[in-house]
Amino acid sequence: MPKTINTATDIECVGTKPKIIKEFFGRVNSKTEEVSIAKMQSPIGWSEPGQTPEFDEYTVVLKGCLQVETKSEVLKIKAGQAIKTNKGEWIKYSTPEEDTEYIAVCLPAFSPDTVHRDE
Repeated sequence: MPKTINTATDIECVGTKPKIIKEFFGRVNSKTEEVSIAKMQSPIGWSEPGQTPEFDEYTVVLKGCLQVETKSEVLKIKAGQAIKTNKGEWIKYSTPEEDTEYIAVCLPAFSPDTVHRDE
């Protein structure tokens, strides 16, 4: 049976500035462990600690530019572009250049216990 999501749940975020996370599907809003889907609104100058997650993350940038840092390179993902990051690989997200909006899909669903952020 289809499941309609009428509203997203605001999720507290980690980082240097407040970022708005609206979870549509995931462990909090829909009690879904298989996948999480959230819309992010990140202000210019936001950055979060690096992480080595236990999930793959698919990100589609809707507006602005998301900076994605790996151990070997720094990528700038602009509006209309997308990126997939892999579980078990270190990654760091930030928005140093402009306010940015993006959709993040995590398989399995995001969890504070499985993101493994740097200290």
